[in-house]
This record gives sequence, C-alpha cells and structure tokens, in this order.
Amino acid sequence: MGTSAVILTQKDKYSPEQLLADTIVAAFHSQSALYFYNHKTYTNEGEFLYTTLNINRKSFSDDNEASLIFHIHSISSPSNEFYYHEDLGLDPIEPLCQVGHIEDIYGNQESILHFIYEYLKLKPYDYFWIADNDWVYSLDDIQRLKSVPYDPDWCYRNPRD
Repeated sequence: MGTSAVILTQKDKYSPEQLLADTIVAAFHSQSALYFYNHKTYTNEGEFLYTTLNINRKSFSDDNEASLIFHIHSISSPSNEFYYHEDLGLDPIEPLCQVGHIEDIYGNQESILHFIYEYLKLKPYDYFWIADNDWVYSLDDIQRLKSVPYDPDWCYRNPRD
C-alpha cells in the first residue's frame, strides 16, 4: 500500500454527510469525475463505519489515470482520531480529526492538487495532510502551488521551505 493522505477538520464540526456534500462540490469544481455507489460499511454491531467514493480527474472510461479512493468515516470511527498536532506544527489544543482518507497518492498528485484546492476553498480552516510528511497544507499553501506551473512532486516538498 502506498502513501495515504487525509483531510483534517475540527472534530466538533465534523459531519460525514457534510463531507460527502463538500466532496461532491469540490469534484464538480475541479472538473473531476465522481463515482459514489452509496455502499456503506458497518461494524459487527450494525453501526455505520464508512463509505467510499472514487474521484478521477478524467472520465472513468479513460484508462490512463487511476482513481483516488476516498473514504468518508463515521463520527465515531477510530480512524478519525488524530494525535500528531505537535509533530506537524499544529496547536495541540485544536480538536482535529482525520476525515476524507485517500488510500494512495502515488500517480494521483495532479488530481489531488485540483481536488484539494476546491475542497479547501469550501473549508478554508481545514488542512490536508500526507501521512509521510511532517507538515500540513493549508488553503494558502495550495493556492500558492496553484499559482505556479504544475510540479508533479509538489506533495513531497514542504510548501513553506
């Protein structure tokens, strides 16, 4: 499995339904194709755990680009827990949770840049974090990246260096 990425949001403001709505709008504005089957995964106790979407910068009939596999977890999912505030230079008092999990970024860097730009325009106080990095991307960081010629290695470089 490759490097994953997540959206970080305020824990007390997180709603899976709102993330789904924002994902649809961000995919629309980023000129991406979106496939949502509405298949939900549940715990053994019958509690909603997550649902999955596929986001693709081009049509799904185009074989030359892989899809982003994007998971939206329940509010109570253990996958939402976030403990890396200080490692990433974030305020440890800020109650953040991990939502909008992307399974693998490799080969999808351009799609992610366009999608996350549109998402952060909707949610300017959220962050985007690639799990192997020691930094997060804010809306300002992504706007700076979008204002220069595209660099396929953008997600492997600290935007503040």
